[in-house]
Amino acid sequence: MFGAFISPGTLLFFIRLFMFIVANNFLGLTPYVFTASRHLRFTLSLALPLWLGRMVFRLVKQFNHNMAHLVPLGTPAPLIPVIVLIETVSSIIRPGTLAVRLAANIVAGHLLLVLLGSQGPNLRGLVLGGLIIGLLALITLECAVACIQAYVFTILSSLYVREHTRLEIRKG
Repeated sequence: MFGAFISPGTLLFFIRLFMFIVANNFLGLTPYVFTASRHLRFTLSLALPLWLGRMVFRLVKQFNHNMAHLVPLGTPAPLIPVIVLIETVSSIIRPGTLAVRLAANIVAGHLLLVLLGSQGPNLRGLVLGGLIIGLLALITLECAVACIQAYVFTILSSLYVREHTRLEIRKG
């Protein structure tokens, strides 16, 4: 995931981040508990500091290399300003998309559980049994989603860090 060079503590940090998100997501599967990972403010506070720290470090230490990284090799001269703008926007929105992805996927599953579960008092007999079986299957799926979303968040965060770390190693 990080290549040949890993800063001391990096792997431990990402394992802790993964476990923290998984624990938070599983806590949200408990009835009447509002998990923090459903809130965009929480997920953005996880994604933004890591990305911002690396970007500030890279801008300060490797400004020229950072600017050159925005333009792929072989880009025609008239397209360079447009490509720089697109790459800059792409880099800036990364923590936001990472945060929204985690929060939206957690909220979607919880909302489906609530909507289906609220239909229970209106049902009788075989239909109620089918709803209970469906809800149990959905809870199992939500347990898998809780783990997968933590994994995706952690892997994407590590890839963003790796992209910047790889450039630091080549240069320095």
